[in-house]
Amino acid sequence: MRIRSFVLTLVMSAAAVLYASAYIVNETEQVVVTRFGKVMRTKIDPGLGFKLPFIEKANYFPKNLQEWDGDPGQIPTLDKTYIWVDAFARWKITDPVKFFQTVSDMNRAMSRLDDIIDPAVRNFITSYRLIETVRRSNRELDTLEVGLEDLQKDQKTLYKITTGREKITREILKQAQPKLDKFGIELVDVKIKRINYVDRVRNSVYERMIAERKQIAEKFRSEGKGEASKIIGERDRDLKRITSEAYKTSQEIKGKADAEAIQIFAQAYGADPEFYSFSRTLEIYSEAFTKDSTLVLSTDSAFLKYLKEYSPAEGK
Repeated sequence: MRIRSFVLTLVMSAAAVLYASAYIVNETEQVVVTRFGKVMRTKIDPGLGFKLPFIEKANYFPKNLQEWDGDPGQIPTLDKTYIWVDAFARWKITDPVKFFQTVSDMNRAMSRLDDIIDPAVRNFITSYRLIETVRRSNRELDTLEVGLEDLQKDQKTLYKITTGREKITREILKQAQPKLDKFGIELVDVKIKRINYVDRVRNSVYERMIAERKQIAEKFRSEGKGEASKIIGERDRDLKRITSEAYKTSQEIKGKADAEAIQIFAQAYGADPEFYSFSRTLEIYSEAFTKDSTLVLSTDSAFLKYLKEYSPAEGK
């Protein structure tokens, strides 16, 4: 019975020692084995590894890309414009021994990255104009296609870049990388996540944008008024031409009608001139005399010719 208990204890002890001496490295990890804080060896390839139990320790570090996300900060540009800049980076541990000996853990590594990348970002942002940190090329902006030639010319000059955002981020990486080599860290990439104006500058930018849009709107309004005046002028001209032609046509028709009427009257009255004279005289009598008219004429007057001829005193 004692022998069985001794064997069981021995097996359990051996299993505990074996468990304490083995460690597993997966595809995203790398291990630094230390003995009382001194680096003994490293294991980068995934798989099973062994160490002296209770004496050596396996320190795990990530092998894949890690994220660094900086705190947004207020930075002035070369043209004295204050902006909020939010940058981020990707990095990895290339030398786990250096990493363990210098920073030893991920929290301290993040602190070192803050101390190195943040000043590099600030240094390059302050060394260039705002447009250099925003744009990457001199591609023509769609917002300039507004029809204002002078404004376009000024804005194209203002928005012309010589460095660009991508080159600035490459220079930030180039400046920061030598300072990270001693920690066994490789800075893979640095990018600017977001750039925004501070509140005071944002308000002035909005006011300038509003003023520019008002200038564009006023130009369109003036062009519209000019085009409207042109259309109204053409309409009035066409209306006068049509009215004049219509009046001319109506007068021609009226003239022809009057001529035909005169011709008919002439033919009718020409058939009996005495009757024509008689009817016209009667018309004149009706127009000249009223019930209250008083007329004194000589009996030899031709105007009373028909009155004398048909007077009741003469029996005619």
